[in-house]
Amino acid sequence: MNKAELVRLILSTLETDRDVARQALQQAHEAATHSESKAENKYDTRGLEAAYLADGQRRRLHEIELALAAFRLLSTAPSEGGIRVGALVALAREEAERWVFLGPDGAGLKVSHRGREVLVISPRSPLGQALLKQQAGDEVEIRVNGQPQHYEVLAVY
Repeated sequence: MNKAELVRLILSTLETDRDVARQALQQAHEAATHSESKAENKYDTRGLEAAYLADGQRRRLHEIELALAAFRLLSTAPSEGGIRVGALVALAREEAERWVFLGPDGAGLKVSHRGREVLVISPRSPLGQALLKQQAGDEVEIRVNGQPQHYEVLAVY
């Protein structure tokens, strides 16, 4: 796996998401400020709902822009001394292999790289926290809905 290539793919995906979010924000803003959104009586909430939607779209756009900035500054140097932000990690759980990229932001983003699905996680997530400073061969456990999940670190790039 080529981490620099993976980061470029993540950046490209985030840029596409940013463009979609910009369009959604523009549409929501237009809906909120359109003359038909003006309340006709005290029970008419179309304008208020459109304004809330526009605010949510603005926040989402801001989150994507922050993730883009963080990924642009990310080092793709090999992870020495254990897993850190910028590490690509192969995990095994119940005989299934799973690939995660510990990114500075953009958690939940999935990309397909060289035939493998890679999930971006953040160091704030339970799995991200458990993986920090671990090395190949280590095992980690997290709890999801009170149930333990065990992972073995197969490789760190």
